[in-house]
Amino acid sequence: MPRFSANLSLLYADLPFLERFHAAKADGFEVVECQFPYESMTGSKLHAIKAVMTELNLKMDLHNLPGGDWARGDRGFACDPARGEEFKIALLEAIQYAKILCVPHLNCLAGKLPEGVSFEQAQSAFVSNLTFAAEVLKKENIKLLIEPINTFDMPGFFLSSSQHAVNTIMAVQSTNLYLQYDAYHMHRMGENILEIEDLMPFIDHVQIADHPGRHEPGTGEMPYADFFMLLDDQAYEGRVGCEYHPLNHANFMKAE
Repeated sequence: MPRFSANLSLLYADLPFLERFHAAKADGFEVVECQFPYESMTGSKLHAIKAVMTELNLKMDLHNLPGGDWARGDRGFACDPARGEEFKIALLEAIQYAKILCVPHLNCLAGKLPEGVSFEQAQSAFVSNLTFAAEVLKKENIKLLIEPINTFDMPGFFLSSSQHAVNTIMAVQSTNLYLQYDAYHMHRMGENILEIEDLMPFIDHVQIADHPGRHEPGTGEMPYADFFMLLDDQAYEGRVGCEYHPLNHANFMKAE
């Protein structure tokens, strides 16, 4: 069975951010992750997050780079040719958090295809930003990830297929860029989550939720028992992030 981590952005969403760490620990998790730990998103200061993690002996495996102005529609901006300098500033902020919290993975959201920008222009900007970030993070011993996201939940998102992610990784040609494979998102895009053998060399983090509803595995149509067996068969050693809205807390997946 894979090793699970609690995604604090979706699990325990009814609790203040710092209290979610306590809830995860109570459910047996030793490792957590989140989408955005930044004060602007959670209201929790960096030193307070570090203190509660130390108190509970929890590790954080992953968080995202800053995603821009979420309220105004940003969903990342790494593919925007006009925001290269903003990307570099966001990268520095992400590194600050990751180093203090001892986070080994940072996920870079591609963002939506900007209005008036062609696919080729956006891809060039995406590759350029990732090339820069991958080398900067390599020096910090932090792995860089990219995550395809479905365009039903996030219309216009630039990176929405595993193949596009692999093509991008190959274009960047860095030993420090990997695929964050979210089974829920790829299922929604029509991909078969039981046919990922060719993707495994690129995958360094996995996330899960069932469909429909984005609830815990077992509540929908996705073949998670077989998926977990496949990860075991492929000797996957990374974490599987529980990034879902629990439908029934008593039945959601516990730590390991």
